[in-house]
Amino acid sequence: LLLQDSASPLMEQLSFFHDHTLLILVIITILVGQMMAGLFFNKYIHRFLLEGQLIEVIWTILPAITLIFIALPSLRLIYILDETNNPLISIKTIGHQWYWSYEYSDFKNLEFDSYMVPTMEMTNFNFRLLDVDNRMVVPFLSQIRMLITAADVIHSWTIPSMGIKVDATPGRLNQVSFTPIRSSIMYGQCSEICGAN
Repeated sequence: LLLQDSASPLMEQLSFFHDHTLLILVIITILVGQMMAGLFFNKYIHRFLLEGQLIEVIWTILPAITLIFIALPSLRLIYILDETNNPLISIKTIGHQWYWSYEYSDFKNLEFDSYMVPTMEMTNFNFRLLDVDNRMVVPFLSQIRMLITAADVIHSWTIPSMGIKVDATPGRLNQVSFTPIRSSIMYGQCSEICGAN
């Protein structure tokens, strides 16, 4: 039920931001619950309260400060997401119904399609709806740039453990960069309802 283990510095930052925001939300929930319980069970009634400038200032300024504590790390994270510094490899990824095409063009012009392994052809070591016949391979501890587009309908290229989710739209080229810090097999899939079927 939690986030996957981080496999890139980007996902580590996303996990830290998630924990930071979750802590703020838990504190707000406890404080509001305590105030509601206190108001519900006390016996004091003030029927002639006309105004309370101090309390109005407090309940205006405290939420503003809380939003600032959420917005500043969020803005920092937005700039980290778009940062690309001298990538080692650029890979072009094209989404199709129901497969992905990859093009490595930096060193040797290598192109291949990656189809999901059909259920009838799966072995004991395959993951259903995750394993593919040709895996994309990238070096770890190196910055990778992905150029992502689609040939037919909107797709979304995703690897959750890397903190990557990029829309693949026909006629538009989107870019994302990442640095794997772990040598392993990472699974991702299209996170978009692909077309009418």
